Amino acid sequence: MNSDFKKRALPAGVLAVLLGGSGAASAVVNVQCPGDLNGDADWDDVVDGVAEVRPADNIKCMHLIAGDSFAVMSDGNPLYTFGFKDITGTPPEEAIADGILASEWPGSLIELDEGDEFYLSLTNVGTVIRPDLFDPHTVHWHGFPNAATVFDGVPEVSIAINMGATLTYYYKVMEPGDYMYHCHVEATEHMEMGMLANLYVHPRQDATGCTGSIPCPVATRKGGTDPAAPTGYVYNDDDGTTAWDVEKAIQISSFDSRFHDASLFVQPLPFALLDADYPMLNGRGYPDTVVEGALPAPVDSEDGKVTGTAGTELTNGKPTQVEDAVVELAQGERLLLRLNNVSVDRFYTLTAQGLTMQVVGTGARHARGVDGKNIYRETASVNFGGGETKDILIDTDGVAPGTYFLYATELHQLSNRTELDGGMITEIVIN
Repeated sequence: MNSDFKKRALPAGVLAVLLGGSGAASAVVNVQCPGDLNGDADWDDVVDGVAEVRPADNIKCMHLIAGDSFAVMSDGNPLYTFGFKDITGTPPEEAIADGILASEWPGSLIELDEGDEFYLSLTNVGTVIRPDLFDPHTVHWHGFPNAATVFDGVPEVSIAINMGATLTYYYKVMEPGDYMYHCHVEATEHMEMGMLANLYVHPRQDATGCTGSIPCPVATRKGGTDPAAPTGYVYNDDDGTTAWDVEKAIQISSFDSRFHDASLFVQPLPFALLDADYPMLNGRGYPDTVVEGALPAPVDSEDGKVTGTAGTELTNGKPTQVEDAVVELAQGERLLLRLNNVSVDRFYTLTAQGLTMQVVGTGARHARGVDGKNIYRETASVNFGGGETKDILIDTDGVAPGTYFLYATELHQLSNRTELDGGMITEIVIN
């Protein structure tokens, strides 16, 4: 289905109303965050003459919305999506209006430290392009060992959030590593539509250094000043072997355009025929993967083509693809790739030709045997399926400066359905 027809099919009058023509949307948004006095999930304000105070350094809060929007594939094809977006700092009375058609693909990154107490509020702003839907949403922190099921996000054993409502999840973060989060309501549909995001946890070793017999310094991200200090560690290794200087979280994903078009045009969803034709890294195909920062917000221009300049705004004027996938570092630095596969229909294999990958963890677990010895492995490629995460270290000491490609080994994943721009390719630039 071409993008011209797809955009002409969107009711412009309905979009204008949804984007503010009838005034701001309203609902009861109740964000819970210790020390926050006005419900915007941060501590930057003075309320009635009283300055907000964070109760402790390990208290962290975030406010997400769940809703719909559009993402533009690298060949210019716009796909209808569901997703999440971080609106922390937005007053609660503005949260619904601010979240309309503002969800991102992938969703906003969550980055935490071991020992944090994390309060995550989720507001369901509804799917305004599909007003016939009243889908609830949840946050499922994939791989996290919840003490109780109430905050697990699986609707059969926990709470789901209806349109116009808000729920605050609480997590006591005790295990470092790479995770992901996604909606677990009608999971195959909502995940295929884009309700997926990166999440990782830094270890306490960043702040303490090694506490065993092998010394290693406090990480610079936690104030370390030792000239030999890395930026951080992947795990509490107590030997410094998971030290890194530059990190990058990369989500391996794919869309079936037929599924997204069926959702947009209120057709039966082809679950049994699901076959992804847009492979992506951090929600983009090449060369968009190497465009630093956010891509322009999708708009519908007069000639019906999706652009990033002038025209009818499709996303409330907000960019929806904000995470690039390009990596740049200096020769001699150690690169940490935080990889997670969120595809709902297939395995993927990634390689970085000319670079050696060392797998130091998988599934948010340090690669260490029961005898205490490291069981890291060096490899030229990594293969993993949906729901799996991999911690990959690449040491560039002695590696020639230049541009290296991180890409899928299956040739048909190196382009999209049109065999033009697109595909699961990005660049690692070593200076």
